[in-house]
Amino acid sequence: MLRASKSTREEFLPRGDSKAGPGEGDRGSSGPIMNPNAPESTPAPVLASYQRKALRGLANPLRPIVHVGEAGVSDQVLRALDEALLAHELVKVRLLAPEDKKATARALAEKSGAALCGLVGHTVILYRPHPEDPRIELPERQNG
Repeated sequence: MLRASKSTREEFLPRGDSKAGPGEGDRGSSGPIMNPNAPESTPAPVLASYQRKALRGLANPLRPIVHVGEAGVSDQVLRALDEALLAHELVKVRLLAPEDKKATARALAEKSGAALCGLVGHTVILYRPHPEDPRIELPERQNG
């Protein structure tokens, strides 16, 4: 069964505070992602269809954290996505009028080392477990 701790569910709920989100505040740096937990060190999780479905259900009340504009997938977008995935494990990414939304969604998943759980309209749902302390427990198929 898919379980998320109470604190995990509260993190996904929209907040009324005005704190800067992931990627906001480091606008000056434009180098590549230098995270030791970068996707090169950890392959994207392989999920079964029932696990992707469960994650889409968990993502339903979430709001998009990362927005991809007309410039497309840039280093800044990937940095913000990496920070969001480390903080939340399950994130929504909003695409603004992409040329090919399916290709953009696949590129985001591949470059971030995350599993593509779904694409609903122009919103991409990505999942990458935390490398040290995963908070979302994926369901397991029970035989019989």
